[in-house]
Amino acid sequence: MPQQSRAGRHWGPSQLQGGLAGGLSGNMDSEEAHSAPVARDPGRPAPPECAHLTSGTPRGRRRKDWSCSLVVASLVGAFGSSFLYGYNLSAVNAPTPYIKTFYNESWERRHGHRINLDTLTLLWSVTVSIFAIGGLVGTFLVKLIGKVLGRKFTLLVNNGFAISALLLMACSLQAGAFEMLILGRFIMGVDGGIALSVLPMYLSEISPKEIRGSLGQVTAIFICIGVFTGQLLGLPELLGNESTWPYLFGVIAVPVLVQLVSLPFLPESPRYLIFEKHDQPGAEKAFQTFLGKEDVSREVEEVLAESREQRNSRLVSVLELLRSPSVHWQVITVVITMACYQLCGLNAIWFYTNSIFGKAGIPPEKIPYITLSTGGIETLAAIFSGLVIERMGRRPLLIGGIGLMTLFFGILTVTLTLQDHTAWIPYLSVVCVLAIIAAFCSGPGGIPFILTGEFFQQSQRPAAYTVAGTVNWLSNFAVGLLFPFIQKSLDTYCFLVFAAICLAGALYLYFVLPETKNKTHAEISQAFAKGNKAYPPEKKIDS
Repeated sequence: MPQQSRAGRHWGPSQLQGGLAGGLSGNMDSEEAHSAPVARDPGRPAPPECAHLTSGTPRGRRRKDWSCSLVVASLVGAFGSSFLYGYNLSAVNAPTPYIKTFYNESWERRHGHRINLDTLTLLWSVTVSIFAIGGLVGTFLVKLIGKVLGRKFTLLVNNGFAISALLLMACSLQAGAFEMLILGRFIMGVDGGIALSVLPMYLSEISPKEIRGSLGQVTAIFICIGVFTGQLLGLPELLGNESTWPYLFGVIAVPVLVQLVSLPFLPESPRYLIFEKHDQPGAEKAFQTFLGKEDVSREVEEVLAESREQRNSRLVSVLELLRSPSVHWQVITVVITMACYQLCGLNAIWFYTNSIFGKAGIPPEKIPYITLSTGGIETLAAIFSGLVIERMGRRPLLIGGIGLMTLFFGILTVTLTLQDHTAWIPYLSVVCVLAIIAAFCSGPGGIPFILTGEFFQQSQRPAAYTVAGTVNWLSNFAVGLLFPFIQKSLDTYCFLVFAAICLAGALYLYFVLPETKNKTHAEISQAFAKGNKAYPPEKKIDS
């Protein structure tokens, strides 16, 4: 991946200071070897894993951080988790007319008359929105399941929900029962709720802090790839037609099987092994596998030190987290970022895409293929964010992305209002649509999941992901429920509502959000301590 190599080439003063501080607190020799991959002793053998990545690495690239096991864990974990979330967001859109016909035929076969139009609309609304309700249920299950099974085995067990959902949805047409499709969507939502909480937690805990942001962006990248895949397979020439639409849901089996076959051979989160299982030898082996080196004493000691500080603490409940003064602003910031993630107006963009492209002169039969470009833009922007996040940081990408969305929502409102006056204005609307999608995926589309893992200590993290997931899925449900009324009342001016939300979110983050790149949890807590007016637990113990 040449792009990845370019992204990791230069290191600034902040990274060097972080490496020096780590050396003072841990083993200096180990830290110097870790932070200077170019100066590897020729007599010292390369790590047994990915030795070709550490040999002859020019100009200080940190490729040693990306061990084969770390890459495989992130790809396999995301393919069987966040990919499915993105895929199920888009896969149901293409066959909408055929699914409604199926509902009508099933109703007529049972009751002897065609379904009422209002009833059909209600059934379809339930089919779409129940996915968010399932996600909310899955979010509340995370703390219960995650403590007992751990991160890795929770992801594996979660595949049981996906298998149940795909069987119900894929067989609903043959069984003539639309209830199976609705129930399958609900269960698939449960799978998504668990996946979007556990996967970012797992990736955050297995990655070195130097690449924590890039690895965390894998979640967002695979959501975008899932959306694009759903759009692609939903084309009429593939699976988006009257006879083959159930197979769209059968495709879910592929990432499920890949994860079930691959993930068992990878280690559990070493932080979970130390904090919950008190298994230091197992954690050392996990660190050695994920970091691709034998000497992991510094990493183990860091986690043990945090474990000693929290040895008398237990897993914090959601209510205790909300009441804790030491994380007051962290919780508020997570709520704001997750609310912006869903309420920033991207769903409105999807609603208007076809009409905007039609006004630009694109023939109606070509619009589904042009719409694929939006999925491609999503994916490329998410990959770009993953490549530059460790160089630029979280703040610029998140605040800049939301700020650009505010700008382009304003321009889009003007162009949609004036699109009948001049021939070239509809093309400007198309550019605005693509720019809004790119701005979203370059920052707001993935960074909120990373920040949730970085803001909180181990005992608070499950409760924090429960809060984040709850806000995420409730906002998702609210948009699905309220947007048709907003659009009906305001028409194209509905984008001003989303511009105002984005502007408010950008202003809040500008004044409150600290940079978390390459920082430990203690450093991030200290950055929030002044606003919280309460020292975090680490500071008390150090004093």
